[in-house]
Amino acid sequence: MSRRRGDGSKELVGRWRIQEMDGWDRDALDLVDPAFIELRADQTGNFGFIAVEGWMDCREATIDDRPGLEFSWEGNGECDPASGRGWAALQPDGSLKGHIFFHIGDDSAFRADRE
Repeated sequence: MSRRRGDGSKELVGRWRIQEMDGWDRDALDLVDPAFIELRADQTGNFGFIAVEGWMDCREATIDDRPGLEFSWEGNGECDPASGRGWAALQPDGSLKGHIFFHIGDDSAFRADRE
């Protein structure tokens, strides 16, 4: 995967509905609330799925020649502190594709559509 500093992350700003993640079906993803990832112009964001909430510190990046970002995050999973990192990139079909990693734990690819 080619990654370098980019200026296209403005295209990613907004709220995205997580449609798919590795290892979890739709019912699990939406256990507490509808699964989402929200990206803001100030290079912050947040996400929620299953019983996980995360607050993100984002940096612009070009990923596979697509506008994207890399992020670190802090939050909680089932009320326990959690943290990690991840990335997301805009796809040619307009969807968002990425990966979320938990520090010393699970990881999952995801696909999201703009709300």
